[in-house]
Amino acid sequence: MTLRHVSSSPASLWRSFFYSPTASLITIALILLGGAAGWYAWRWGIADAIFRADFKACMANQDGACWGFVTEKWRLIIFGRYPYELQWRPAIATFSILAMLVITAFPQTWNKTGAKLLCFFWALALIIFFVLMKGGVFGLQTVDSDSWGGLPLTIILTLFGMTLSAPIGILLAIGRRSDLSIIRGLSVGYIELIRGVPLITVLFVATFIFPLILPQNLRIDAFWRIVIGIVLFQAAYMAETVRGGLQTIPKGQFEVADSLGLNRFQVYTYVILPQALVTIIPAFVNSLLSTFMDTSLVTIVSMYDLTGSLRLALGDANWRVFFLEGYLFIAIIYFIFSFIMSRYSIWLEKRIQSKKERLCANTKVRVKNVEKTPS
Repeated sequence: MTLRHVSSSPASLWRSFFYSPTASLITIALILLGGAAGWYAWRWGIADAIFRADFKACMANQDGACWGFVTEKWRLIIFGRYPYELQWRPAIATFSILAMLVITAFPQTWNKTGAKLLCFFWALALIIFFVLMKGGVFGLQTVDSDSWGGLPLTIILTLFGMTLSAPIGILLAIGRRSDLSIIRGLSVGYIELIRGVPLITVLFVATFIFPLILPQNLRIDAFWRIVIGIVLFQAAYMAETVRGGLQTIPKGQFEVADSLGLNRFQVYTYVILPQALVTIIPAFVNSLLSTFMDTSLVTIVSMYDLTGSLRLALGDANWRVFFLEGYLFIAIIYFIFSFIMSRYSIWLEKRIQSKKERLCANTKVRVKNVEKTPS
């Protein structure tokens, strides 16, 4: 069976899925299989499920899911080991970061004035986040970063991992293309070294080995050691992503920029990077999703993100048998965030492509007008 273009009209759909006896049989089989799976999921997950935190009812119910485990343990799953009575603080802290991410996603904020406001409010949101999470000021009880966990930890590690690794990755990508052998060698060496080891090894070294080589009077909090490890690891992959974008830029772009008298910094800042970064949006989002899900590895160094917090919740022997519902719960959270980021990247690509097409069309019109103007 060959792949064919699928249109939205009924006739086209019929021709696409029932164009031969074999295709018809496969289509009918898949429809029946999907319908049976959907019916079973509905019965197990909703119709026959228990949603109240009633352990005895869940044990007696053999036909449906026990979402009562999530009802009972959702605060532990979302906020980890953060003190129960203080969990309003990570809730507000996380909301401030998510609100800024939503605001930043609107193109109306991307002008010069909007960029200044974004920088100010991002700084304010980060201050609010760490003041609320850490405490120790304004009468707030101090909470060590060892007790941070759940969704707030996942989001802040992803945010730092991507935003701080991006400029480092750009510098490494440019350094790898440098004419100076020592800069090119150092960049290549770093990229290949980091890409040659798994993230779990980097986190282990950052958490347990790195403090041993620091001076005795210098101590870095475990949270920041993990951030440094994720940033340095992600920077190597970001460098290769950016290098792929730079390779799509024709050599003539560099020559034109040089002919205008621009120095190397101006060439990359105003001419090359704006074009290269647009081409790597899909790869950048892929790295973002990878970082978002790889934060689960911090459990190995005794910090509990969303996945690690679920393991803490499953430590209750009474509810441990309902682990499937717990993993489905966090899978839904991961899917919602990943789906939103994926759809936004697709929208952003289309928007940029549309603007490029309009710009090209306007340029062609202007050229024709100039050609028609009598000399």
